[in-house]
Amino acid sequence: RKEETNSHSPLTSRFEVIVILLMVQSLNTKALVTLASVIRRPYLLSPHLTVETISDVNFPAMKSHCGIRAVVFDKDNTLTAPYENYTHRNASRGLKSALDTFGPSHVAILSNSAGTLDDPGYEDAIRIEQEMGIQVIRHNEKKPGGLDEMMQHFGDDVESPSQICMVGDRLLTDIVFGNLYGMLTVHCLPLCSGKENAKDNKIAKVVRTVENKGLYGNWFCGRMIRSRTLHHAVWEGEEKCPLVLDKLATHEEQIDI
Repeated sequence: RKEETNSHSPLTSRFEVIVILLMVQSLNTKALVTLASVIRRPYLLSPHLTVETISDVNFPAMKSHCGIRAVVFDKDNTLTAPYENYTHRNASRGLKSALDTFGPSHVAILSNSAGTLDDPGYEDAIRIEQEMGIQVIRHNEKKPGGLDEMMQHFGDDVESPSQICMVGDRLLTDIVFGNLYGMLTVHCLPLCSGKENAKDNKIAKVVRTVENKGLYGNWFCGRMIRSRTLHHAVWEGEEKCPLVLDKLATHEEQIDI
């Protein structure tokens, strides 16, 4: 592997700012601890797959060809509008596909709010489960923590983190979490913008923008990080095993139905 970015690079300073903002946003001490890993290995930010929404993911192919047995979603701006408990129209087809493919017992939400110690009595988690029909994993550490609780949630059906797909809109929490433990990682763009995104945490908006521009921008560090995306234990890459649906074909299928 090529020599990794040193701690004095502009990229490092950007990471430090991101994590400080995250701490202010949610007192995410796990993200602070993980800062050292991200500075040494910035490619932890790079997902295996990037899509516009989860409805662009071929979940049946993921199960058949990638050794994936369970899918874990972030909630806000991945499945729903911020702080809403109903599936966003642009995510509904993807969520249905995941549930149909893996079954309700092998699809779950791992949120940095619902199901955490910030959720008294897990009231929000219970409400989400009742209204959306998806299990919410209870966990004490916020992402990029929570691995033990996730593995316990799925039990013996999932033997290794590499058999889990982590899907979310946040690079420094969802994607770093998945990559740290060898999961298949899918990054989606935020579902909402403008007025529809009015409830989103203001700091989260800023941090997400910095994350995305930093990774996907046409600049040296962004290109370097993307070129060093970690290999998954089973998935051989988009060219050999496509996981992004053909939008035109999908649209034509919907018209035929």
